[in-house]
Amino acid sequence: MADYDIIVIGGGPGGYTAAIRAAQLGMKAAVVEREHLGGICSNWGCIPTKALLRSAEMLTHMNHAADFGIDLSGKAKPNVAAIVERSRGIAERMNGGVGMLLRKNKVDVIWGQAKLTAPGTVEVGEPDKAACEPQAPAPKGVKPHGSYSADHIIIATGARPRVLPGLEPDGDRIWTYFEALKPEAAPKSMAIVGSGAIGVEFASFYAAMGTEVTVVEMVDRILPAEDAEVSAFMQKALEKRGIAFRTGAKIDSAKVGKKDVTLTLEGGETLKVERVISAAGVVANTEGLGLEGIGITLEKGLIPTTGAGATAARGVYAIGDITGAPMLAHKAEHEAALCVEAIAGEAVHPMNKNRIPGCTYCDPQVASIGLTEAQAKETGRSLKVGKFPFLANGKAIALGDDQGMAKVIFDADTGELLGAHLAGPEVTELIHGFATAMELESTEAEIIDTIYPHPTISEVMKEAVMAAYGRAVNI
Repeated sequence: MADYDIIVIGGGPGGYTAAIRAAQLGMKAAVVEREHLGGICSNWGCIPTKALLRSAEMLTHMNHAADFGIDLSGKAKPNVAAIVERSRGIAERMNGGVGMLLRKNKVDVIWGQAKLTAPGTVEVGEPDKAACEPQAPAPKGVKPHGSYSADHIIIATGARPRVLPGLEPDGDRIWTYFEALKPEAAPKSMAIVGSGAIGVEFASFYAAMGTEVTVVEMVDRILPAEDAEVSAFMQKALEKRGIAFRTGAKIDSAKVGKKDVTLTLEGGETLKVERVISAAGVVANTEGLGLEGIGITLEKGLIPTTGAGATAARGVYAIGDITGAPMLAHKAEHEAALCVEAIAGEAVHPMNKNRIPGCTYCDPQVASIGLTEAQAKETGRSLKVGKFPFLANGKAIALGDDQGMAKVIFDADTGELLGAHLAGPEVTELIHGFATAMELESTEAEIIDTIYPHPTISEVMKEAVMAAYGRAVNI
């Protein structure tokens, strides 16, 4: 008999969710982890960055207290060490929480580097410390190194920061998000390479800390995955906060000095800054797993899958970042449940990647789901597009935060909601409404017939839908 029904390689959002779901379905499960329970998301990504951004938000509110009739008698100043300490404490709490959940569900943890030596067999040895950056100490009660067998193996090893040639991180002047999350002090100046979610969130945080921030983006607009109108709005909004952008710009060279870094852009422009954050995306962690030996061939650095995570190797599955975009924690969690339920023989509803929302937690926030207007036009459908500004929303005005927009795209013939795009205060807490509408296959009629509470920011969602059909009331 096998040691386990399921072994999951990787203890991030996808991995620990898979193991817990397996336990809920009566299977004996184990997680192999080499770095930190909770993965990058809980330890060095999703959660600690939001903690930093919350501190930045509080600082901004305090420095605008006079706008609300409150006299704080002076400008609030950031205590960077205390901000970082709070963020790291929250990460530790999340890490401990994942360990508690695994123990509660009687999931074993095997600490080390996993390698598949055959379908159904995992060899666990010492972690490759050079590949673990940074590595947490092994928690108590973990299983020893050795060979373990399982009827099913799920690979959920996640991703790591992409390294650009000529811009290799050194931990001092050129940072990845690991170093950017725990600065000793806020640099006076900084260049951030890449204007996706990671780059823009760090730009927002460091600008609030008083750093002079310049974002360098290779394509012609920031947040290139977003709708073009949202990208344009966000660039203007972030420029008002003092963040500079160089779009359509490629780095020709980087010269690291003792106290600064000089970036030379194609065309000759130079930027001299104290620190550089390389935020040009991530790459999947597929090395050292022994994939070739069990018949899995990578495609563009990713593990190809069919169905609910099935790979070319019998009994081996893959979920999360290693299977490709969108590389998001909530996508990995959903894939985890589908994969395990399919293994258990349950009927599963296939995941529609077009219905996975994406969120960026800068100030103002961005959230979107489905097709952009440009993508919708490429389908050849007849469209109805609705827009509504936050400056016409009573709650946003009362909050003193009325800069934002809501945009929706419908199929004019069927009423199908094809895409929704939001920029403004707390929109990451609103996008689930459109996600639910899409999953329920709601048309504009159901959304318009839904009564939204007043006064709330959520009203911009309904107003945008009404605008698409010539029925907006407040604009």
